Amino acid sequence: MRLQAALSLLALCVPSTLAIYADEVNHIDFHHALLGLPSSQSTFFLKPSSASNASLLYTLSEKSILGAINPRDGSLVWRQNVSRSLLPDSAAAGGGLLRASDGINAVVSATGDYISSWNALDGKLIWENWFTSEGSVADLELLELEDASAAGTFRDTIALVNAGEAGVVKRIDGQTGDVKWEYKDESGDVPFQVSSSPTEVFYISLQSALLKGSKIKATSLDSVTGKQTYQQTLNSENDVTGPDSIVFVGANTAAPIIVWVDKARKVLKVNVIGTKQVSTINIDNKGEEIKNIKVHAPKKLNSLPHFLVGYETESSSWAEVYHTDMKLGTVTKAYDIPRVQERSVFATSNKDANVYFTRNTESETTVVSSASHGVLGRWALKNPSTEQALHAVSEVVDKGDTVAVRSASLLASGDWQLIRNGQAEWTRHEGLSRASAAAWAETDEQEELAHQLEVEGHESLHGAYVHRVKRHIKDLEYLPEWLKELPKRILTSILTDEVSNLDSFGISKPIIIATENGRVFALDSGNHGAVSWSVKAAETDAWNVKAIITQPGTATVYADDGSSVTLKVSSGEIVGRTAPSSKVHSIAVINNGASIPVSIRENGTPMETINGSGFLVTLSADGKVLGWSAQDNKTPVWEFIPARGQKIIRATSRPTHDPVASIGKVLGDRSVLYKYLNPNLALITAVGDNSASFYLLDAVSGTVLHSSIQENVDTSQPIASTISENWFAYSFFGDSTDASEAKGHQLVISELYESFIPNDRGPLNSATNYSTLHDVDAPAPPHVIAQSFVIPEPISHMAVTQTRQGITTRQLLCTLPSSNSIIGIPRQILDPRRPVNRDPSSTEAEEGLFKYNPFLEFDGRWFLTHSRDVAGINNVLVKDTLLESTGLVIAFGGDVYGTRVMPSQAFDVLGKGFSKIQLVLTVVALGIGVTVLAPIVRKKQINTIWKTGS
Repeated sequence: MRLQAALSLLALCVPSTLAIYADEVNHIDFHHALLGLPSSQSTFFLKPSSASNASLLYTLSEKSILGAINPRDGSLVWRQNVSRSLLPDSAAAGGGLLRASDGINAVVSATGDYISSWNALDGKLIWENWFTSEGSVADLELLELEDASAAGTFRDTIALVNAGEAGVVKRIDGQTGDVKWEYKDESGDVPFQVSSSPTEVFYISLQSALLKGSKIKATSLDSVTGKQTYQQTLNSENDVTGPDSIVFVGANTAAPIIVWVDKARKVLKVNVIGTKQVSTINIDNKGEEIKNIKVHAPKKLNSLPHFLVGYETESSSWAEVYHTDMKLGTVTKAYDIPRVQERSVFATSNKDANVYFTRNTESETTVVSSASHGVLGRWALKNPSTEQALHAVSEVVDKGDTVAVRSASLLASGDWQLIRNGQAEWTRHEGLSRASAAAWAETDEQEELAHQLEVEGHESLHGAYVHRVKRHIKDLEYLPEWLKELPKRILTSILTDEVSNLDSFGISKPIIIATENGRVFALDSGNHGAVSWSVKAAETDAWNVKAIITQPGTATVYADDGSSVTLKVSSGEIVGRTAPSSKVHSIAVINNGASIPVSIRENGTPMETINGSGFLVTLSADGKVLGWSAQDNKTPVWEFIPARGQKIIRATSRPTHDPVASIGKVLGDRSVLYKYLNPNLALITAVGDNSASFYLLDAVSGTVLHSSIQENVDTSQPIASTISENWFAYSFFGDSTDASEAKGHQLVISELYESFIPNDRGPLNSATNYSTLHDVDAPAPPHVIAQSFVIPEPISHMAVTQTRQGITTRQLLCTLPSSNSIIGIPRQILDPRRPVNRDPSSTEAEEGLFKYNPFLEFDGRWFLTHSRDVAGINNVLVKDTLLESTGLVIAFGGDVYGTRVMPSQAFDVLGKGFSKIQLVLTVVALGIGVTVLAPIVRKKQINTIWKTGS
């Protein structure tokens, strides 16, 4: 207790650190700035400036994030969230579109009913336009016509809007975003795509045939006025049953084509848009079933009219290259790209009029020219991935007799990898953008040590001593290896910034992350968040993970269908699996020495009974809070239902690890306010039409200990809450308590005490034992001190820092979606006892209190994310370490961000300012000094004795 009191005093004396320092960025933290899985139709290399040959890699991901990547190192240049559609999700679910033109510093995107143009170099908005009342954007193309290029710096855009039973083609000004003209098709045809040639704009639609199938109709539009010039209807009803039958529609080429396939996938048909000629191509599948057909063609007016058709079966892949005769409108086969017994992905690139096709297989990369079959370059993959590539884009550089190529491929794991001439340059783990659950884990080595320590804890004093001696003797087998590494460790310790390797203090921990597409990742928090392993744990693309429960050495992922997967933390090996059973609403955890998971049904009923003590609080899908004994899952002990018209949206409990260093708050006059410390507190958040209510429950008895109702609350805005120790906090957007102030974002902090009188323990002062469940007389509710602050922006999620002993000052961690950042507000800033409308007295000042200000400006030093743009965060997890000063933080959702927090500075670790080399030199100098001076001093002492004796 004396040591704990001394550490507590030391933590209070050290000034709080309010953020990470600039030199700690990329040292104690890491950031995976993610875009999401890149779309195959909206990913490309682009040279945004005609004055430079440097290109960037652009994509519009499946999460509607538009971004530019530096192809040299894979770093994010800029990104924008373009999911601003005002249509319902079902109407905007068609996927995003992204178009650009080489040498033009603009990219144009479309999602739902929203079209926008962005500066290609810095991502700044040029213009935007909505078509809310008309429908969603079905297709998008940039015009390469002469009149379009003469209009100005930016290309005009042709957009096809699906307006229900009509298709609307619009030409949008590339400078302003204004609509120049529009063509509306009210024939009842299904709008499909838009296309263009050097002289015309084409509107492609599907016309229902009389008996079956659909005819493809191409309508030519005047590029200046938008008026119809002619139509061509193709007899495709025997082959085309719907939009899925059309494989490809080209645009912005000298001879744009339409390619479709019959239902048996035995015949491919090609039409040059604007002509009636249809070329038939028989598919030679060697008796195998065709799984996939993809057409790759250039999208430049000056490119050769060549295209590639790639085929894929279960066991092989190949391709055929075709040339188009622009005069006759016919297609002829030029050459074959050989069949291989592995998967292939193809990509197209341009250099002036030349067209190059890149083939990426599981073992090599090859480049061919569209003009002839000769292989221009072939590179064996030096470190081939075990994951299949889904699609790729490439950029070929002609070097005379040879070529160089770099290809960006999306792998089945969700990794986005760039390979340059067969060598993997970088990998972006975009699959992490779909993270739905995460947990801190322990490795096998820690498991063994924890087991041995647990054994010693249950032994007698003599037995524990003997067991420890035997354990240390067994550890001697690792002594030779330890001695071998000792010089390296000493040298590294002297030359590195860290005073010592802190991994043994729990700084480096694995992080297990489960994603929506059935994958599980392991991140090394001690190695800048590097991905240690990634495995496919579920064969689904809609994996709804409810929780990840970790034990030393293993992690178990629980899904909503009742299934679970257990993996080794060290390798990702799947060691256990349970089959789906019944629908699971949530997973509760009972800690009886070990974490015991309990599945909760939709109605809030536990599926399992637990042998032993324990108590559960569950939230049902219909908005009830239920209290259960762990041994009885038939009848709830209590039930809480909010007031009529309210719906419970969140239930929050104290963290599992929430140690309390002091049971009271020492005031300036040395009296004590005793904290209301109840480990069974639950904070319930309920919303009404324009109100938010917060209920503090005793989770054992279901008693409402405190409630707060906030009126005139905008419930569409984020409402966040958290609880820890003897306080809780919540935030919302609504009216201020001061009627003179307007609506704003508010943060409310409440502290719980046993009594409002110092040195008074309240009704339980003389009680030696008490049960909230069985005692008849309910205890007096806690004394609550609350204060509210107006904050500059909303908070979407809250958490509280954790340390091993709870001695270090806590921070309230808040996720700020508006600024894409995370802040740590020091707990003393939020003290509700700060004096109002007056300066603090001398005793209050001694406590560290200062005058209350209703507006809480977020100090720049509070931002844990520094200047990073950490977007899409849905959850923040905290973890303690063996160092009392230090806690760990991991945030995930869109991006993944991890850091260390030291709310009271690193008072138990030497800082970077400590010079290890200077210390070593000082010790060496002292040793030399003692060695040299010792004989001199000894001689002087002897001479003094002789002189005294004489």
